[in-house]
Amino acid sequence: MAITRERAERIARAHACVRCQEYSYKKLTVRPAEASIRHELHVAWSARLVCGVCGTHQELGIDDEGDIVYVG
Repeated sequence: MAITRERAERIARAHACVRCQEYSYKKLTVRPAEASIRHELHVAWSARLVCGVCGTHQELGIDDEGDIVYVG
């Protein structure tokens, strides 16, 4: 069973910024992963985050079990 959007948002918020290691985000969007990424990497949700401290933009891929598959 796939995780919900709300659970994916909590997982994304619990991930530290890759640059400054802070947990404060000024913008976070979670949407279903694109079909190509879903098929190739088995990602259910794609989260885009903007750090509230340093402004770094990053993307997370979250699978059906709630594990982070990639960070970019």
